[in-house]
Amino acid sequence: MSGPDGQDSAPTERDGDVAAWSWRRTSVIGGVFVIFLLLLSHFVMQPFLIPSRSMEPTLQVGDRILVNKLAYRFGDQPRRGDVVVFDGTGSFLQEAPEQNPVTGLLHGAAAALGLAEPAETDFVKRVVGVGGDRIVCCDSNGRLTVNGVPVEERYVMLGDSPSKVPFDIVVPQGTLWVMGDHRSQSSDSRDHLGRPGGGMVPVERVIGRADWIGWPFGRWSEVEETEAFDSVPTPAAGGHG
Repeated sequence: MSGPDGQDSAPTERDGDVAAWSWRRTSVIGGVFVIFLLLLSHFVMQPFLIPSRSMEPTLQVGDRILVNKLAYRFGDQPRRGDVVVFDGTGSFLQEAPEQNPVTGLLHGAAAALGLAEPAETDFVKRVVGVGGDRIVCCDSNGRLTVNGVPVEERYVMLGDSPSKVPFDIVVPQGTLWVMGDHRSQSSDSRDHLGRPGGGMVPVERVIGRADWIGWPFGRWSEVEETEAFDSVPTPAAGGHG
């Protein structure tokens, strides 16, 4: 900047103080915003990056879904057909893998903001059976039956069968039987039959319900609800429908 005599004037101490204050203010605002997003993610709505093809065509690799953490917090329970995110420790994984605490903390923060793949213990699947349900694969037409009623699973990936693994199970109370929509690409409850827990996911391990696809913008939409289980009756006392 030129002074009255046409000479360039050096930056003043006041200019430096203003610049420093502006930088500090920006840093503080940015830090508060990040903390707000982390708190929002922890308690209310968490972005979740889809890392695999297991939920196609409903969810695609690279989608960032918004997981509603309040969906089951006030007494509601996961329902058949819900797409849920859950901690698979003790069901899909017998124990959480060891990791560096600092690296784990940084990765957890990035994953909570939808900027990194989820933790190895976190999974996204569709609820096919709830406590007391009897699920059988498959009937003469190749469909799953739940409590004796055939289920038309229109969300399953075109060309996939409902399951190539036959099973006949009763879901224990307080747990869920979950499966991916891309059955040939999904490692789900079927893969843990015969192991401790039998592939059943405890309800308390559910993190939340996937309600929205938030990114990319071209995919922005609700995670569509299904009517596939509307005619399934409540399981009879004792667990067999």
